[in-house]
Amino acid sequence: MRTLVGFYILCLLLGQDLPFLLADDVNFINDSTQNLCFATRLSDFLPPPYSNISDSMPCTPLWNTFVLRYSENRDNVMTIIVSALYTTGWVGVGFSRDGRMVGSSAMVGWITKKGHAKIKQYYLQGTERDQVVPDQGELQLQKVPPVVALHGAMIYLAFQVKFTVKVPRRAVILAFSSAYPSKLGRLSKHDDKTTVIVDFSKANGVTSKETPASTEKTKHGVMAILGWGFLLPLGAILARYLRHRDPLWYYLHIGIQFTGFIFGLAAVILGIRLYNRIQPDIPAHRGIGIFLLILSILQVLAFFARPHKETKMRRYWNWYHHWIGRISLFFGAVNILLGIRMANSGEDGWRIGYGFVLAVTLLAFIVLEIFRIRGSIGSPSSHTPPSFETHPSSTSSV
Repeated sequence: MRTLVGFYILCLLLGQDLPFLLADDVNFINDSTQNLCFATRLSDFLPPPYSNISDSMPCTPLWNTFVLRYSENRDNVMTIIVSALYTTGWVGVGFSRDGRMVGSSAMVGWITKKGHAKIKQYYLQGTERDQVVPDQGELQLQKVPPVVALHGAMIYLAFQVKFTVKVPRRAVILAFSSAYPSKLGRLSKHDDKTTVIVDFSKANGVTSKETPASTEKTKHGVMAILGWGFLLPLGAILARYLRHRDPLWYYLHIGIQFTGFIFGLAAVILGIRLYNRIQPDIPAHRGIGIFLLILSILQVLAFFARPHKETKMRRYWNWYHHWIGRISLFFGAVNILLGIRMANSGEDGWRIGYGFVLAVTLLAFIVLEIFRIRGSIGSPSSHTPPSFETHPSSTSSV
């Protein structure tokens, strides 16, 4: 708090009407702004080298819808990605020694009316429009070209810069305007602006704050892996390779599949809540999830509508139950992999964890299938199940 008061006093001494904010003081940021960190995966649309490191960058909301990501290598070259909601006009981020706009250098990006992406460095000599000079500034941009990209409702400014003097805390100026720059690149007056003090001394950047969205994303992933990645494949394996343990395989198959369905349903419900909260651009993951929900409901309904084994319809029911189950398991695995890829967490724990589960499942399938071909397992016995149910050995498995 004393630091914050000190910066306000500095503003008064400078004679500028600038609201200084501390990047570490994120309490004023609401959940919707914090959730912008989790809405999309930057490596899907940013070119290299930004795509190679963007997903591992810490992410912090700064002001309004402005979000900062950055990293620094051993040569003191800093990769900076700033994003904000965008409709028209321009978005800019500047660097200043004293927090004032005058004397600062800024990177400004916009999308033209014809859809062309533009990004330029500006030097702010004064407050008048003709004193904001394009293609000039004190930022030492590197050989990697700066990039501006529009993805969904967000605009992204990515660039690499090297600061000659390593200062732990820097004043970062954020501004935007709904009016387009002129054809010569002259900027219109900003609609709003602020100055944020960012602590660049942290080795891995600004630490992002845990949000309700990140917690729900974790729960969604856990439920999906338990349901579609573990329990449902396990139930299918037992039904195919435990037929010689009649009727044990049948009761295990039904119990595990229903439990897996509950976990899968919980994953879908959490996924819908998460989508409504952050509105991510993940049509494939969302579409497959809805498709899997429909297939799983059809499987449950098919269980209650199962015909007697003596009827002609039983043969077609078996085909239906087999192939709907196999298709569901295949797309379930695909969707888990898509979800992990789009999670944008920068951690390998999810990939390693599910990779291990998937590898064990495939290995178990291969080994058990060899034993089944040899006739060692999977042959149904002549055991007669209780009279209140149809013969479990004739119940098809996934």
